[in-house]
Amino acid sequence: MSETATGLQAVIFDVDGTLADTERHGHRVAYNQAFEDLGADWEWGETLYGDLLRVEGGTERLRHYLREYEPDFEPTEGRAAFVGAAHRRKNLHYHAMLGAGDVPLRPGVRRLIDEIRAAGLKLAIASSSLRANVRALLVNALAPDAETWFDAIVTGDDAATKKPDPDIYRRVLERLDLPADRCVAIEDSENGCRAALSAGLPTIVTLSSYTHEHDFTGAVLVADTLGEPDRPWRVLAGNAHGHDWLDLEGLRQLHAHAVAGSGE
Repeated sequence: MSETATGLQAVIFDVDGTLADTERHGHRVAYNQAFEDLGADWEWGETLYGDLLRVEGGTERLRHYLREYEPDFEPTEGRAAFVGAAHRRKNLHYHAMLGAGDVPLRPGVRRLIDEIRAAGLKLAIASSSLRANVRALLVNALAPDAETWFDAIVTGDDAATKKPDPDIYRRVLERLDLPADRCVAIEDSENGCRAALSAGLPTIVTLSSYTHEHDFTGAVLVADTLGEPDRPWRVLAGNAHGHDWLDLEGLRQLHAHAVAGSGE
């Protein structure tokens, strides 16, 4: 391994909103297509969906919507069966969108992942989404063998509780066999940031289209994207130490300052 035992050894990525802006133009659209398939006269607009994203997990989000917005809705098959059917239909539409290339990676993601791999650091995924949805994004947006690039992938299938509970991140650390202060998490949402921080991880936030008003207290850095050499990021909180985009050198600097600041 290229890093010493006291330096950065792994980078843990969230998926939805972090690797790609999947929510507004991916999952939301797929939910609406599923509702149409099932004859439900609903449309989750962009503002409503932003509110619903406070609830982590697709089936949890659907149950919350029915409880809070459609309390009188009683499908013949029962609510539980309807939620399951709607979620399955949504995922079919979402996977089709990924296969068609409709959900590209966010700026800087592929470049940074390539730099991390080239340096021999570990990569991991920590996502509340289903493994099938994570895999579909990795395969279609990164490469057919992209799952093998990651030393640990923990998803909503693996954890009893979703973000902001830190369980998913703790499971990632166990699989990496690394302490939290040898890793960095990259997130886009308040729930994700809280989960990573609760697991003891220095956390960098790149805002997605729905998270501009979230509270990221405790994050090492908050920026609009990871940036590119020809498309610099806009840093909203924290010290970028002179970097105009996040590269591996900057990542190591941010990690070192975060660990030093924690009183190591």
